[in-house]
Parts: sequence; structure tokens; C-alpha cells
Amino acid sequence: MADWDIRKLQILRTLRERGTVTATAEALRMTPSAVSQQLTNLSRHLGVELLRAQGRRVRLTDAAHLVLRHADAVFERLEKADAELAAHLRGEAGEVRVGAFSTAVPALVVPSVTALRTTHPDIVVRVREAEAQEAYELLAARDVDLALSLAAHAPTAADPRFTRVPLLADPLDVALPGDHPLARAPGLRLADLATEPWIFGGSGPWSDITRGACEAAGFRPEQAHTAAGWTAILAMVEAGMGVALVPRMAAVPRDGVVMRELRADRPVRHVVAAVRRGAGEGTGVGTAVGRVLAALRTAATPRPGGPRAPAAPG
Repeated sequence: MADWDIRKLQILRTLRERGTVTATAEALRMTPSAVSQQLTNLSRHLGVELLRAQGRRVRLTDAAHLVLRHADAVFERLEKADAELAAHLRGEAGEVRVGAFSTAVPALVVPSVTALRTTHPDIVVRVREAEAQEAYELLAARDVDLALSLAAHAPTAADPRFTRVPLLADPLDVALPGDHPLARAPGLRLADLATEPWIFGGSGPWSDITRGACEAAGFRPEQAHTAAGWTAILAMVEAGMGVALVPRMAAVPRDGVVMRELRADRPVRHVVAAVRRGAGEGTGVGTAVGRVLAALRTAATPRPGGPRAPAAPG
């Protein structure tokens, strides 16, 4: 196979444009003898005659024009590569793999991807649903570039592997059956529901969060039913089988369910993002990961007039 030397091809290309060895040397800041030597070497490596003397000038042979037709395509690809690499370095292009827990996908990740399609269309986001432990295993293994989890189930800030970035405090609202006596009671507190049957997961993050919130309000919840998915939990609430704490990010309107905001003793869950520590300055806006993180922060920012859990009259 011929030895294709990009630098020498550039010299040949410039000779075609400038017409003489002297002009080529001036354009490339070389000496005429260096230009001639490089082109002689290229001719020998390719095994074809590239230049032919024509008086005091040289002309390109048919073989040289054939070589340059292909060289032009190569230089076009290299220009595109340079442009794409520059965009990548500016954080305007690249692929970012995100591991996120279930409720964060529709509430934070999808709006972020939608926004990035407009602002940075060359950033491709790959989403993988994963709970906290799996998400951080994937992050450590370099299978994802950014992980979303609840702060309570994320590695500590002292973990040398990751940099944690707070995103939002997600309020927990109470889901009540529509005909519940307290569904529209003013000033509802979590403690008012101490004797109610409760619906939450048997173990894991949501079990810990519900138990912790109720115990902070002064009671231990009676777990009447066990469910992990919000569709199942809200269906049971609608059927009058119990009450539940529901993160605002996960709430889906149902005709037979009233969502009540707890103001006096409102519990919250904290959502964080994490990247590998030092991974390309991952939290800076000048990287593709940084662009995705900025979009997540925007999606997590409450908007005036945005959806809220309805408060009771009075």
C-alpha cells in the first residue's frame, strides 16, 4: 500500500493552487529546496511521477491530479473532523449517557433532552433507567457519564470517585381518596394522618422515606398495603384503601385522588446528580456532560405558575 503523507499532500495541493515552487514555499513558510525535497519523497513513496519540468516551471502530471482528487476528499473529511472535535471540546457535541431513577426520567431527563435538541442538537443523550446502587455502579464502571439519584441513597460527598451536584428538593405531597374527610380540610398536617392505613413499598428508598417522614411527624405509619409503583399506589388510594406520600415529580392526576400540599411539616426528598470526579471537568458548562447537567438544573428549577399540589380552601 502507498505511503500517504498528509503534510506532503498538503504541499502538493498548495503547488496546484500557487503554480510555482517558490510561491508554494512562501505560502507554507518553507524554503523552495524543502518543497522540492518533500515532493520528490512523496513521488518516490507513491511510486508515480508527480511533477514534470516545463521550462523554468513544473507542471502536475495526470497521476498528481488523480492523487489530489482523492486528497481533496481526505482534506474535506479532516476539516469536518476538526470542526466536530472543536464542537466537542466546546461542549456543543458528543454523547452523554445518563443513568436515572424512574421518576426522574419523565420529570427531569426528558425535558432536558427536549431542550437540548433545540440548544445543542449535536449532543446525544442516552438514557438508562437505574436505581441508585446500580446507577453508581454503572458510573464507576464508565457505562454511564452522569447518574441521578436521591441524596439519601447516593455515595457521600467524601467519596473520592464522584462529584455530587444538588439538583432540587422534591416536596412530598399526601395522596388522599377524593371522598376522604380530610381531603379538603384546611391546614392539613402529616400528624393528622397518624391513624390512617398507609401504602408504600416494603423496602428500599421509598419505604425509608415514608417511615422517616412519618416518624419525624411523631408517629409510626401502619402499612396496610405494599406497592413500589406509583400507578399501583395511586390506584389503591383512589379506591379508598389508604393514603400515601407521593413525590411531586411522580404525581399523575387521577380523578378520584386529591393531592394535598403539607405546609407546616412538609417532607422533601433531595435529588442529586453525580459525575466521575475529574472526568473532563464534568460539571463545567464547557463540556457535553456540563451542558446536560445545566439542562437538568433548568428542568429542576420551579417555574412561576407551574403545577402545584392543590391547597385546601380557606
